[in-house]
Amino acid sequence: MTSDDKGWSELHGGVQPSLLVRGWLRMVRALCAGPVTRIPPDALSAAGVLTLGLAWVAAARGLPVLVVPLVLLAGVFDGLDGAVALQTGRARPLGAVVDAVADRLGDLLLGAVLVTLGAPLGWVVAALTLVLLLEYLRARAQSVGMPGVGAVTVAERPTRLILVGVAAAGVAVFPAGVPGLGWDWAFGLAVTWTAVGVMGMRQLIVGIRRSIPPRFPQGR
Repeated sequence: MTSDDKGWSELHGGVQPSLLVRGWLRMVRALCAGPVTRIPPDALSAAGVLTLGLAWVAAARGLPVLVVPLVLLAGVFDGLDGAVALQTGRARPLGAVVDAVADRLGDLLLGAVLVTLGAPLGWVVAALTLVLLLEYLRARAQSVGMPGVGAVTVAERPTRLILVGVAAAGVAVFPAGVPGLGWDWAFGLAVTWTAVGVMGMRQLIVGIRRSIPPRFPQGR
């Protein structure tokens, strides 16, 4: 296991990275060099939010083909902020808070993009509610002593980025809907996001039950 893998594992409660995650870490490490390391991690977090804002504008202007690279770029920024912080020794608690807030703003913008692409508001609200509930549950469990993230679920942020990116690509290439089915891309991916959110919530609850201490530390 490389130092990048070990660092990721330590930040995620000892969970071993999958082959997909390891590949992502290699890519981020390759990008995290030279001038990039001089950019403050908080600025990279903000850049990710701004990029998703631009994706929303592109969707509103009927340019789904531009949404795809913007969503991918936002994912790169999302990986770089933490990587730069670790590599340059600038990781700090306040930075983690900034990163978490940026992620939640980004999730809301992903939902806005999906609605703009044609997804029903109700399904997107359901998907976002599950995201916010999952992250709140994880944060509360960590606040009472759970080490790490409890579980790396199928509903983590990379999945959300992929789902919205696929919706935008589908609308750009097949605007009439999914070939052979006729389903609207945004609707189908909003339903998928919600279903993935339900599965992710179940995985997290199981992980919390296994990881959280049975009682508060002595004296609390």
